[in-house]
Amino acid sequence: MQIADRIKADVTTAMKAGERERVTALRLVLSELQKAAKEGDADELAVLRRERKRRREAETAYREAGREDLATGEAFEARAIEAYLPAELSDEELSALVATAIAETGASSPRDMGQVIKHVMGAAGGRADGKRVSTKVKEALN
Repeated sequence: MQIADRIKADVTTAMKAGERERVTALRLVLSELQKAAKEGDADELAVLRRERKRRREAETAYREAGREDLATGEAFEARAIEAYLPAELSDEELSALVATAIAETGASSPRDMGQVIKHVMGAAGGRADGKRVSTKVKEALN
């Protein structure tokens, strides 16, 4: 079953349960998935990661602006999206991937960061945030 199909089923379930916030969040995600599919982007996980990132950024902006009510809504939507994403890599798993990437690429200085990050992101298969990977690689190369 594709992610979009699972979300459609979950929208129906949430509607029957009277969970308005969840229905709204899932419909928004479903809309983005359908729009991406029409544009030829069949990578549902990439769409979900992009939408989660947007929610997290909006949450941070709202918190900085003192709008806790809006920040809470964005956090709820981000958590709803995360339920459809594969689990993130642990710090130990990510560190191991970074060490392997450094060994395989022969990286020795911060100048080689780009190729190491590219290698780790490919090996992680979307289970690690780019910012987190960048930080780990930077620590390892310094």
